[in-house]
Amino acid sequence: MAAVVSTGAWAQAGVTKSKSVTEKEAAGDSPADPGPLATDVSSKLDRKDVDAAMKKVAKWQISYAQKKFNQQWTYAPLYEGLLMESHAAKDPASEEAVVKMAEGFDWKLLEDRFPHADDMALGRAYLELYQQKPEPVKIAATKETLDRLVARQDDPKKLLWWWCDALYMAPPVLARMSKITGDRKYLDTMDKEWWETYDVLYDKQEDLYFRDETFLHKTEKNSKPLFWSRGNGWVLAGLAQVLELMPKDYPTRPKYEAEFKAMAAKIASLQPPDGVWRTGLLDPESYSAGEISGTAFYTYAMTWGVNHGLLDAKVYKPVIAKGWAGMVSHIYADGRLGAIQPIGAAPDSFTASSSYVYGVGGFLLAGSEIDKMKK
Repeated sequence: MAAVVSTGAWAQAGVTKSKSVTEKEAAGDSPADPGPLATDVSSKLDRKDVDAAMKKVAKWQISYAQKKFNQQWTYAPLYEGLLMESHAAKDPASEEAVVKMAEGFDWKLLEDRFPHADDMALGRAYLELYQQKPEPVKIAATKETLDRLVARQDDPKKLLWWWCDALYMAPPVLARMSKITGDRKYLDTMDKEWWETYDVLYDKQEDLYFRDETFLHKTEKNSKPLFWSRGNGWVLAGLAQVLELMPKDYPTRPKYEAEFKAMAAKIASLQPPDGVWRTGLLDPESYSAGEISGTAFYTYAMTWGVNHGLLDAKVYKPVIAKGWAGMVSHIYADGRLGAIQPIGAAPDSFTASSSYVYGVGGFLLAGSEIDKMKK
């Protein structure tokens, strides 16, 4: 059942809505006529071209979605992407939009489904803004939720992060809170839960994650295992964010680095000629079009890996360049970023106009990392 974004939540952000809307309705749409594609953006990795593309997309997304801003996981990558784009492209309007959101929700997370990882994802934006200008109110609610997570006494046989997307939603928040407070308990909790999920969902032969246990024996039309593009994008991006925050001497850091390198190598080997990965990774012929959200998170994570010396620039820069060019080709004249699969849990169809906020967030994260890449 789709989550409903309540009118009360909108009111907290200073927005009046006449009716409740579903999580999917709030996150994006797929218009029949999105207008023409953009002719004023370049796919080059030059900083000015990357910044121009990001600014165009960010401006459209804020204009389209700001009155729909909410605390759902769907928006968490967008807020993070807007903050990174704001810094990289010197675009203060993006950060201002995120600050307004945070203040509108009193810096609080959703609490209806504790300890669900999705409801913690918003904490990344709060903690990022706290690090820029430390004020206790910015992290108080997130810290209280994470303290409860650390202290919880659930059934040890019950998998907390039972779907691979969760490895993007909660772990970077725990890792950042550990860095801010200097308290390793947050990182230790993350570490324990990460490897429990890994043991169940990671395929060591394919170096990819199944979306959840129900996918362990599902196959594509070509009889190969079914691995969802965005699901693995969530994981690879989550790995990059955790590694950025994890101390160099943390005992299990080598395991994270090894997993990151193995997944990146596998995913790079599966990149289609147009640079944009299909929603089903091991049977691209069964999917007619490339999809942006998985591509965005892969491009972001691989660029991060190059920037931090974990991935060979000579090998991965061509992959990054193709991924970025493929994404830029889906920008419309008004700034809409299309070809983003709607909310789901498996490979599925979508239209060329389909635009959803988490995919835009991934695009902005990718552009912001490319902006940092040594030329």
